[in-house]
Amino acid sequence: MRNALKVATPTDREILITREFNAPRDLVWDTMSRPELLRRWLTGPPGWEMTVCEEDARAGGTFRWAWSGPDGALMSMSGVYREVVPPERSVRTEVFDTGCVPGGGEQLATLVLTDLGDRTALTITLLYESKEARDGAAASGMEQGMAAGYDRLDEILEEVAVR
Repeated sequence: MRNALKVATPTDREILITREFNAPRDLVWDTMSRPELLRRWLTGPPGWEMTVCEEDARAGGTFRWAWSGPDGALMSMSGVYREVVPPERSVRTEVFDTGCVPGGGEQLATLVLTDLGDRTALTITLLYESKEARDGAAASGMEQGMAAGYDRLDEILEEVAVR
């Protein structure tokens, strides 16, 4: 069964992202928190490559991700984890240093993975400083990039599950 990414704007400052995965929650958490697995699926839109994946997923820890794309395009984001409760929840700040909406300010990202038995529901709430920042992010193509990444994650989950 194909899982579709759903994106909504429940308030003037939020983007709500939901999707399900055909894998148990522990496995989804691992693929979303281990750098060697993140590098395999979080590559961005077609034609892009993840070039930096630094992860310290603990409260007070930081992350930094960077990508390169066609024609020398660059994109990078970083932030600080405020809360990490494996395998169900993390809250972190995010700032796009280059690409996407640079200068769009800091956003607060809350990830919740809900255990559905052999499936997992993902919910990400992105809270922006303003409606303009939210609208800029929504218009940046993030939905297509995230959908492509999560489709690749489905493939990694299948591969990791059979090992």
